[in-house]
Amino acid sequence: MRMLRWSADVTLLDKIRNEYIRGSFKVAPITEKLKEKRLRWFGHIQRRPDDHMIKLALNMPTTKRTRGRPPATWLTTVQKDLKSALLSPDEAQDRANWRTKTRKADPK
Repeated sequence: MRMLRWSADVTLLDKIRNEYIRGSFKVAPITEKLKEKRLRWFGHIQRRPDDHMIKLALNMPTTKRTRGRPPATWLTTVQKDLKSALLSPDEAQDRANWRTKTRKADPK
C-alpha cells in the first residue's frame, strides 16, 4: 500500500482511504490475491496423480492436538476458500474452467 500511495503522491495526512487508492490503480486487496493464489495452487495439486508425494502428504493424518482451538492448517483454509467461492475440488480437473472460476481478484 505504501508503494501505491507513493506513486499517487498521496500521504496519510491527506486522509484518502486505501480502498480509493486501490480502486484508482485497479489493484485488488491482498486478501483476495492470496485466496486466488491458494486456489490456484490447490488446483495444481488436485491435477497431480494420486500417487504423487504432495497428494499423499495432504492426505496424511495429523497428530493429536492439545486443548483449545486447533491451529488453522493450509488445507482448512483452502476448504473455506472453496466454500466461499462455491467450488468443489473435483472441478480442478478441468484446468481452463478452474482458471476462469478462481481468477476474480483483479478488477477490470
